[in-house]
Amino acid sequence: MRQEGHGVYAGGMRKAVPLLAVLLLAAACGGAPHSPQATVEDAVVTLPAVAGRSGAAYFTVSTNHGPTRLTGITSPRVGRIELHETVEQNGVATMRPIGEASFSPDSPLVFEPGGSHAMLFEVDPALRPGDRLSLTFALDPAPSMKVEAEVRGPGQAHMGH
Repeated sequence: MRQEGHGVYAGGMRKAVPLLAVLLLAAACGGAPHSPQATVEDAVVTLPAVAGRSGAAYFTVSTNHGPTRLTGITSPRVGRIELHETVEQNGVATMRPIGEASFSPDSPLVFEPGGSHAMLFEVDPALRPGDRLSLTFALDPAPSMKVEAEVRGPGQAHMGH
C-alpha cells in the first residue's frame, strides 16, 4: 500500500480509503492482542512420608501467551514452596531448586514425579488424603492463579492419572 495525501491506495484500487479505515480493518483481520492467560490442570499434592518432612506438588500449566514464567507457588497451609528439578549425573539422580520455569503455548510446563516438581516445606500436619489444598501460582506476564489441588498420601501421586 502507498499513502498519498489523506488516503491510502491498496493494490490496484484507485479510490482513496481513509487511513483510519485501513487501520481498523487491519486490526479486525489480525484480531486484537489477547491478554496473557494460564491454566493449571491436574494439580496434586502428596503428603510427606514422614511427619515434618517435605511433600510435593505436581501439575501442568498451559498458556495462550509465550513465553510465560512460573515464578513461584504459595499456600496458606504450607510454610514454603520451592520449584525443583531432578537431574541425573553419573547415574545418580539429584534434586536441585530452580528459581522459575518458562513455558509457551506449544510447550506446557509439566511437573511430574521423577522430573520437575514443587517441594512443600512445613506442611500443615492436619492435612489428610482426600482434602483439597489451595495453591496460588505466580505467573509472568499472566495473572496469578489460585487452584485447589487434590491431597494424596505418600506414594499416591500417580493414582487416577
